[in-house]
Amino acid sequence: MKIRPLHDRVIVKRIEEDQKTKGGIIIPDTAKEKPQMGEVIAAGPGRRNEDGTMVPLDVKKGDKVLFSKYAGNDIKIDGEELLIMKEDDILGIISK
Repeated sequence: MKIRPLHDRVIVKRIEEDQKTKGGIIIPDTAKEKPQMGEVIAAGPGRRNEDGTMVPLDVKKGDKVLFSKYAGNDIKIDGEELLIMKEDDILGIISK
């Protein structure tokens, strides 16, 4: 199934963090928090200003991003858990 987000929305796939601490302690699933990092899978065309002009998004497909803890809505497409959120919920783009 293909999905295309509308307006200023993006679809993000969470990037799982390590299962072990630096000291070698394994963290059980029940104690882990959901990661706040992800990769943009798809992005909408942008939003419209008051005068009707299109403002493109700052993020694009493939960007690794940080987002707020309770950002977006969880969706499941083809058995894969994804997030759909507004660009405003994204805190920053991670660069190497």
